[in-house]
Amino acid sequence: MYITTTIPYVNARPHIGFALEIVQADVLARRHRLRGESVRFQTGTDDNSLKNVLAAEAEGVPVTELVERNARAFEGLREVLNLSFDAFVRTSTDASHRAGVERLWHACADDLYQRHYEGLYCVGCEQFYTEGPCPDGHAAPLQKVSERNWFFRLSRYQDAVADLIRSGKLRIEPKERRNEVLAFVEAGLDDISISRSAERARGWGIPVPGDPSQVVYVWWDALANYVTALEDYEQWWVREQRKAHLVGKGVIRFHAVYWPAMLLSAGEPLPDEILVHDYLTVDGRKISKSAGGAQDPAELVERYGEDAVRWWLLREVPRVGDVDFTEERLVARFDEELANGVGNLVNRVVTMVHRFCDGQAPALAPEPLPACVEVADLVDSALDGFDFRRATGAIWAIVEEANRFVENVRPWKLEDPSAALATLVHACRTLAVQLEAFLPTAAARVAAQVEGVRLPPPAPLFARLGR
Repeated sequence: MYITTTIPYVNARPHIGFALEIVQADVLARRHRLRGESVRFQTGTDDNSLKNVLAAEAEGVPVTELVERNARAFEGLREVLNLSFDAFVRTSTDASHRAGVERLWHACADDLYQRHYEGLYCVGCEQFYTEGPCPDGHAAPLQKVSERNWFFRLSRYQDAVADLIRSGKLRIEPKERRNEVLAFVEAGLDDISISRSAERARGWGIPVPGDPSQVVYVWWDALANYVTALEDYEQWWVREQRKAHLVGKGVIRFHAVYWPAMLLSAGEPLPDEILVHDYLTVDGRKISKSAGGAQDPAELVERYGEDAVRWWLLREVPRVGDVDFTEERLVARFDEELANGVGNLVNRVVTMVHRFCDGQAPALAPEPLPACVEVADLVDSALDGFDFRRATGAIWAIVEEANRFVENVRPWKLEDPSAALATLVHACRTLAVQLEAFLPTAAARVAAQVEGVRLPPPAPLFARLGR
């Protein structure tokens, strides 16, 4: 599987909204690796945006300094959130990227032309609109722009893109987003501007091949990263049967319409899946770096820990619909399910094994709880449907069922509790295995408590965060 995130602008440090996307991608990558599949997980940063230039001007620093500083913060999420990405792309510094963008431009040459254009431009979205205000909630007024640009004949590919979506050759999940994209395509596609004047871009970006007065539109530049960064293009883009892009709902049309059309024009293979998440909000407003109020995932992890942040993102966020983020909700979810739920269950089981079996894990073949029997298939099915809440729910069901088992069976009252404890140790071991893709650090702690013939003394797994 080849899985990618979008590459965010680096006009500021990362926020919790991007953490959602990259943690989701990390779970998919880890899960497929655990199933023995070959996986490439790629992320990176979009360095060539006008937003980055304007942010540097506002700070009074060179663009390269701001881009380098913030790109390091995004790459640093690997350690902050315990991510397993295989490649991190920098569009301003990766030598292969500019050459790849130029090759894509030349490959689409029959669909490129120049004309004068006037329109309203949102710097926050880096796209033109026919009217304001910005539909994605950026507060800055749209800028009226009049210039001669290069255009791509998107209209030529309207029927082809619609057929890809209808047939399922290009799978878009969830179906609500698929329906939105298909309606957008069927309403009619106009050709799109794919360059900006070098003057307006302040000279920042990749020059249009053969036309130094223009720079390549940042989205054309950014979308190309999915192929320009591949050391083995044949393996990961030509032969790979599952190429999936994780994206936020605000950039669906770029990935599900413009990108396939560009590849059709160039005669290149297409992605297979577009997996779309909705927004995290604060007080009902979309989180954005430029609007303020964005929570830095590094600061959240420093306060609450990696497990708390990852678990909230995976357990609380629905498959469809925006969700409000608060630190209080993060703490409550962690305390209820990880500290009181997983932690107490494992501690309780290990304590009973030491009390009744002298610390020796029962050698009896366990009679697995139904939740343990079903969990692997349920998690795989949920993740295939891009539903992390349902996947984590299947894992949480083990905790609920094991706790009910303890209360109903009461191992401490049995003449020989070995069989009951064998079932409970098996449940805890299953938890460790199933949590590995979601909470790798927590899973390792659970495994350390319940693996082996002789279990270590019981130790707290999670300290409560709330008072």
